[in-house]
Amino acid sequence: MSTPPTSASAKMPTWFIPHGGGPCFFMEWNPPHAWNRMADFLKNVATTLPRTPKAIVMVSAHWLTPNVTVTSGAHPDLIYDYYGFPPHTYALKYPAPGAPELAAQIANTLAGAGIASAQDAQRGFDHGMFIPLKLMFPEANIPVVQLSLHNSLDPEKHLLVGRALQALREQDVLIIGSGMSFHNMGAYGNPQYGPVSDAFDDWLTKAVEASPQERYRLLSNWEQAPGARLCHPPRAEEHLIPLMTVAGAAGDDAGRKVFSDRVMETTLSAFVFA
Repeated sequence: MSTPPTSASAKMPTWFIPHGGGPCFFMEWNPPHAWNRMADFLKNVATTLPRTPKAIVMVSAHWLTPNVTVTSGAHPDLIYDYYGFPPHTYALKYPAPGAPELAAQIANTLAGAGIASAQDAQRGFDHGMFIPLKLMFPEANIPVVQLSLHNSLDPEKHLLVGRALQALREQDVLIIGSGMSFHNMGAYGNPQYGPVSDAFDDWLTKAVEASPQERYRLLSNWEQAPGARLCHPPRAEEHLIPLMTVAGAAGDDAGRKVFSDRVMETTLSAFVFA
């Protein structure tokens, strides 16, 4: 895996990561090694950063709201928003603190950019946050806020949200989009979707690695990609849209694919902008 710059002056990168299937990294799976490479990748992310983040903004696929909303509680609870998994997975802990001041800054910044937003002091951390962060930053000592998706799932709107927040990176805030580059629940495990996921992944990689202006244009029109709606069915693209927010927050920085694996017959990838 290639790494972002590590100089003391480097801005924090932005990441789009796959967060797996429910609590998959913390339970037995069939086949047993299905998620191992992804888990190893997530465990290594922190070593690629220029320094330890002062805070994390997590854009989760599992939170959609009428206005972009940020968690503002000091100590958010966990939301075990997965179903039918072993009992021990509902006892997982990730006691990371919230960041009310950062939440207020985000809300004010979005308002200044003409983007309606809200703060939610009651909202907890969903599994799109705590499952990958348990691997990436297991000490749970970095303050975290979650940022919702707008329920329109409009890709350009999310690119603009990210663009408004890009200056946070200069304050050592790490912006992570947590989702899946392929997310068709009815297609996982079906080998017929392997080539479909490959074609979409190839297109997505070229879009991410294009010049910033072309990247914006392509990601705004991601539905035109080959197999787009087979990989992300209509109104189920919430697992792709966090990529738009982190791509917007990248500004003019280059993007590249840093991880890819074949899981449940489909290709799943991660991208970094730095």
